[in-house]
Amino acid sequence: MQILGGCQVCLWGLSSHERLARQAASLGIAQGSDEEPPGKALLVRADYLYEPRTLSGLLQRGGVLMDGAVPAAAAVAAADAAAAKALLTEAPSQGGAALPRLGVKDLSSFEGDLRKSAPPLLERIAPAQAEELENRLYGASYKGVTDFVTKWWWPAPAKRAVRLCANWRISPNSVTVAGLVLMLAACWLFFIGWFAAGLFLAWIMTFLDTVDGKLARVTVQSSKVGHLLDHGMDIVHPPFWYWFWGLALTPLEPWLGLDFNWLMGCVIVGYLGGRLIEAAFHALGDASLFAWRPFDAYFRLFTARRNPCLVLLTAGWLVGSPAWGFRLVALWTLASTLVLLLRLAAAGWVRASQGPLTSWLAQPDAAQRHPRAYRTFASTQRAYG
Repeated sequence: MQILGGCQVCLWGLSSHERLARQAASLGIAQGSDEEPPGKALLVRADYLYEPRTLSGLLQRGGVLMDGAVPAAAAVAAADAAAAKALLTEAPSQGGAALPRLGVKDLSSFEGDLRKSAPPLLERIAPAQAEELENRLYGASYKGVTDFVTKWWWPAPAKRAVRLCANWRISPNSVTVAGLVLMLAACWLFFIGWFAAGLFLAWIMTFLDTVDGKLARVTVQSSKVGHLLDHGMDIVHPPFWYWFWGLALTPLEPWLGLDFNWLMGCVIVGYLGGRLIEAAFHALGDASLFAWRPFDAYFRLFTARRNPCLVLLTAGWLVGSPAWGFRLVALWTLASTLVLLLRLAAAGWVRASQGPLTSWLAQPDAAQRHPRAYRTFASTQRAYG
């Protein structure tokens, strides 16, 4: 990759050259010299802001990426590198005129990893727009389909925390490790019945779980170790929180014949079942379980994942009945999994009769067919403010 020109504006603590170099490394692209690279050439102007998926989409399509009438980047055959470079440096040659042009809307808008649908980022960098561009980067890092706490409660405070971490050069992995320590401390506090203190640490941990991912994306510091630690912790710890909470309540007075063992069984069966159903869904096509249909996106807001269940535990403690918080978590976990099982069965039927599944967010007319759902889930608008 060749970076053309310069830019003095830093966004989220990174210069344009630093950001582009990290993005190239994340995509496995070698940053070359001014010499013609072998095979294909990727040339980018340093005075433009890109997402990794902007560059990967450009590489897949090939041609010159335009910002209106202005060329911003190019992915061309090595033989056309000189012409593309001349075009990008505003000294177009006759060969450059023949290079195919495309805009960001010609690139794929659907992003499966973040379950969102928005054109890839391409913006001219100007000092007066630095704050707006940082907002665009932060918003682009946010999932479209997620739970209601992450989607509606965390965007604004998490942005302030991400800014603090970026300014102080705190790495995403450091934030993840801090969350791990808080998660373990919450386990102990729940076990000894210190519910208020445990909830306090648990909520901070869930907040940091949002911060580390957004920090990694806006500063382009995602790593395999951080990804495994973050997602591994997310998958493993929730049922342990519920278990230790329930143990602190034993002997738990049965309700409708459901004692601690029955309720904990609901937690284990429901939690493991939900995770297995989600994994099985990936075999049916390109759509993840919660991005298949608008119903699934709405259900993801409240399904029995950690954050909604933590709300139930907190509500039980606030009304003076931690036992009811535990009962609600157990029953909602099982009920959610039954809904997911029905969705898997429906998806299997569609897969058998119509072929591999695709997400409704990836449909070209999704905004027209599902206007309200598209406004809600194509992106998280609160993250852009």
